[in-house]
Amino acid sequence: MLETEEKLHCEGCGAHLQMEDPNAIGYIPESALAKVPIICQRCFRIKHYNEMSSVTLNQDDFLHMLGSIASKKALVIHIVDVFDFEGSLIGGLQRFIGNNPVLLVVNKIDLLPKVSNWNRIRNWVQKQVKENGLKVVETILVSARKNQGFDRLLPAVDEFRQGRDVYVVGATNVGKSTLINRLIHDYSDLEAELTVSQYPGTTLDLVEIPLEDGRSIIDTPGIVYRHRMTELLPKRYIKSVLPDKAMKPMVYQLNEGQTLFFGAMARFDFIKGDRQSFTCYMSGGVNIHRTKLERADELFAEHKGELLTPPVLEDVEALPEWTKHPIRAKQGAETEILISGLGWITVNSTVGADLVIHAPKGVKVAVRSPLL
Repeated sequence: MLETEEKLHCEGCGAHLQMEDPNAIGYIPESALAKVPIICQRCFRIKHYNEMSSVTLNQDDFLHMLGSIASKKALVIHIVDVFDFEGSLIGGLQRFIGNNPVLLVVNKIDLLPKVSNWNRIRNWVQKQVKENGLKVVETILVSARKNQGFDRLLPAVDEFRQGRDVYVVGATNVGKSTLINRLIHDYSDLEAELTVSQYPGTTLDLVEIPLEDGRSIIDTPGIVYRHRMTELLPKRYIKSVLPDKAMKPMVYQLNEGQTLFFGAMARFDFIKGDRQSFTCYMSGGVNIHRTKLERADELFAEHKGELLTPPVLEDVEALPEWTKHPIRAKQGAETEILISGLGWITVNSTVGADLVIHAPKGVKVAVRSPLL
């Protein structure tokens, strides 16, 4: 046991440090205790070797932790991922945080095409927020990685904080730690940085960053949503599925009776309608394969994990069976379909179409108005 165990926490992920179990959260070898900053073995391996880790926080512990915010005087920064807006929004957030004000930060705008209309995107986000019953004091578009949007975010934090602590909440992999490291740089003299990784669940406990006025910025663990494709896939595919630069829209002119496969992760069937175009917004690491609908089942059975990748065959077999999601793109209406954690498909025509999305059971498929 550590003699000062109650005081020692990893400066990278917030985990309570221990030296007993190398496979448990917060393990640190005795030789690492003298190093600065003090970080657990897991954070050391992520930071220096980009290693994956299977250690994650218990979901009940997370909800208990989130629920404690309601009794605090705090500004809540809720970070969502523009690449997976519906999939990363925390449902019922107001229930956990009480009457504390919420600043909504939409991260990763650098992934959108450079010609994007930012006013349209902001209006779209505000509409989605209203439909989901979330009350926010302001919506700010940012890229934590590219330092975009901080000319408004920093003054907004000052404006709405009013002597409060700042709690940062969000789903896994929305960029919380990257954003907080930027806030540390602007608000604190702390030399340590939070552990940043492309793998979900990097932060394991509350991490408090002291501010000059005696208050703190508190990073919370990312909530794990199993309805996101990225939570179902083995972690080694995260780099392939999550884009790391501006997406290049892929446009397909399809006749009815044609199918698009997105690797071996999902499938889009154009069942009925006039010839029209569909635009796919996904990572360049996702292989899109077009075929005839009548051949789709046979193609998947014979080539999943080989011609159709990612993932490879052994990992395809480990995914849940696919569920069908029939979708009607109504005549005269703009339609877009999100496959949570994978991307989205825009129906470019308003002539109407009957479509079916196939995705692993549990993955969220949402129909919405177009983002771009």
